[in-house]
Amino acid sequence: MEEERYRPRYVIHVAAELIGVKTHTLRYYERSGLVKPQRSPGNIRLYSESDIDILRRVRNLIDELGVNMAGVEVITNMLQKMNEMMKENERLRAEVLRLQKGRS
Repeated sequence: MEEERYRPRYVIHVAAELIGVKTHTLRYYERSGLVKPQRSPGNIRLYSESDIDILRRVRNLIDELGVNMAGVEVITNMLQKMNEMMKENERLRAEVLRLQKGRS
């Protein structure tokens, strides 16, 4: 079910409406590297649920917390690294458990 979150499904104007911004704002976020929507064979941007979550977080940081774009980029990169570290930690825990069971 996790892969469903990454399935491209929303064109830019629908994504903009879901988030409450203009389409040019989404293009700006893409140029800034905050989101990388997939492209259709006709080069149309297609946003996934995961992209929408990221964009909502960006909008919240900017609108609600007053964070500037540089701060948003730092926070977004840190969150991504934290998620990667948590996945690696879970992988290592599973490996430790597997090794412990092998010794028993």
